[in-house]
Amino acid sequence: MKNFDTTLYFITDSTGFSEEEFLCRTEQALKGGVTLLQLREKNKTTREYIALAQKVHEITKKYNVPLIIDDRIDVVMAVDAEGVHLGQSDMPVDIARRILGEGKIIGATAKTVPQALQAYKNGADNLGVGAIYPTTTKVKTVLTSVDTLKDIVKAVPIPVNAIGGLNKNNMSVLEDSGIAGVCVVSAIMKADNPQKAAEEIKQCFLNLK
Repeated sequence: MKNFDTTLYFITDSTGFSEEEFLCRTEQALKGGVTLLQLREKNKTTREYIALAQKVHEITKKYNVPLIIDDRIDVVMAVDAEGVHLGQSDMPVDIARRILGEGKIIGATAKTVPQALQAYKNGADNLGVGAIYPTTTKVKTVLTSVDTLKDIVKAVPIPVNAIGGLNKNNMSVLEDSGIAGVCVVSAIMKADNPQKAAEEIKQCFLNLK
């Protein structure tokens, strides 16, 4: 079993930040207790993505936090990141596993129990389920009910995280859901103090358990 903790799964968004500010905010979030960090870049060239991933990886290593790359197997391999996260329209999990081998973390997005079971069967190590609330980070948001989230938790033996518009003020709906952790983007990335935001969100989730 791979050793990783999804309690506070931070997904980055560099939109609107200089690289220096982005890296600074990323490190502040890690100081605040982020346990898994996913670099998500939809608009960079491959070279730009690799260059940024190398810089982020240097920071995550300092805090002993695994770096997960969104979508891109090639970037994972280029920077020797700890894993990848795959959406429903990305490379199938079983093919990614064949390419990356058993040592890498492969996470998958699931919005239904059948999707969750398929991802697990194909070799996923963890699942992101949502969106629980509407989110500003994606144009197309399909909401997932907390009941479906609970059903997915019961259906698979791997860690399941809730994602989508979550912050310290609206997390109570996740009580007794059985999830392993929460995925957060804007509530940390856009916070005045990313370190404090991470600390508060992590504590809020731990208080639910």
